[in-house]
Amino acid sequence: MTTAVVVGSGPNGLAAAITLAARGVDVTVLEAKDEIGGGVRSGEGIVPGLIHDHCAAIHPMAVGSAFLSGLDLPVEWRLPEIDCAHPLDDGGAGLLWRSVEDTAAGLGADGSRWKALFGGPSARFDTLAQDIMGPLLRVPKHPIALARFGAPTVLPASALSRLFRTPQARALFGGVAAHTFQPLHRPLTSAIGLGIITAGHRHGWPVAAGGSQSITDALAAVLADLGGKVQTGVRVTSAAQLPAADITMFDLAPTAIAEILGDRLPRRVAKQFNRFRYGPGAFKVDFAVQGPVPWRNPQVGKAGTVHLGGSFDEIAGTERDIHAGRMPQRPFVLVGQQYLADPQRSVGDINPIYSYAHVPQGYTGDATESVIAQFERFAPGFRDRVVGMAVRTTTEMSVYNPNYVGGDICTGAKDIRQLVFGPRTTLQPYRIGVPGMYVCSAATPPGPGAHGMCGANAAQLALQHLAR
Repeated sequence: MTTAVVVGSGPNGLAAAITLAARGVDVTVLEAKDEIGGGVRSGEGIVPGLIHDHCAAIHPMAVGSAFLSGLDLPVEWRLPEIDCAHPLDDGGAGLLWRSVEDTAAGLGADGSRWKALFGGPSARFDTLAQDIMGPLLRVPKHPIALARFGAPTVLPASALSRLFRTPQARALFGGVAAHTFQPLHRPLTSAIGLGIITAGHRHGWPVAAGGSQSITDALAAVLADLGGKVQTGVRVTSAAQLPAADITMFDLAPTAIAEILGDRLPRRVAKQFNRFRYGPGAFKVDFAVQGPVPWRNPQVGKAGTVHLGGSFDEIAGTERDIHAGRMPQRPFVLVGQQYLADPQRSVGDINPIYSYAHVPQGYTGDATESVIAQFERFAPGFRDRVVGMAVRTTTEMSVYNPNYVGGDICTGAKDIRQLVFGPRTTLQPYRIGVPGMYVCSAATPPGPGAHGMCGANAAQLALQHLAR
């Protein structure tokens, strides 16, 4: 029987394992931690019974994933009334509804521009996903649709934002584009923003009922049903620890793979893996809040995701600062109000509020007060409603998940080269130059998220090579 070892049990490691096991491969997953899931974990914190997502929280790219959809997982996706809100200092807000038309209606003079940019691609997203959820440098299945969608993606977000004239539309787009953790004047920084917004207009920005952990639990159950095995508490640090197998998949950061394989890795690959660039970090603060957050704009209180960053120009400035290693006074903060769609996460009138600030790579300071100040800026009185909080610094992020080097929750800077090629300059980003061995982490296309497509794509490639 063909055998496989998967090192790492994040969503991509589990996706790779399931893809292989479904084809009759005898699969063993090795996980360094005592629990599986990587960044797709949840648990009680601060107040007994209060459920917090550890990292991955909102899933616009997962709910429509070809891999997850093909499994018919028993995961209940729940949607908030408003997908995302971006409050401004004047009390206004850019509001992202699932409907393109409803979003456009709230953007005034920019409504027609929003519909022109997102209407067509959103209607065709399931077709587009067949091309954008894999390596970019390949023959597309739907070249015309991809060309229409892809033309604006090559632009810097700062350039594409000029399509809009209202501060609400510019900030709304800029906040989503900031998910790339890159300076917004760089080419291709529009790509992630366009992809997430388009996916959201098709499928919404859902949460998983009971916490993101339910996605991991469902994947683990599928793998077990297929005969796959998982061993926790097994930290692989050298090639000598790897069991003999026909296929070995690494759901790890490229530098970790280089360290494990050492001289077994071809010199040219080792050089690129060791030079792999990591992006800015996330400084996470979870809150237990009595009652709702007192947002100045009540519509923001209906949004599952909130971006605290001010105007587009302010966001562009803070992203430029963190990339240069400077901690901004008012960092961009992503807020999750998952309990709005999934009330079981709350305990009585105590609600879990998720947040993280964009900070420089490896930031060693304490950004807690900066995060709270951003809440107070748009929700005066927030501090008085906080009954407890838990902080995870960039250092603690990398301990929680070693793939998050320096707090980089994207597993690598998503600059032009790494966004297009992955860990090294090649047309086959999942191959590492050692027969039978592949990388399947979020360092590879299509990148971070709970969608599992990095793992599924890598496993399909491994199966193709095995059949030759």
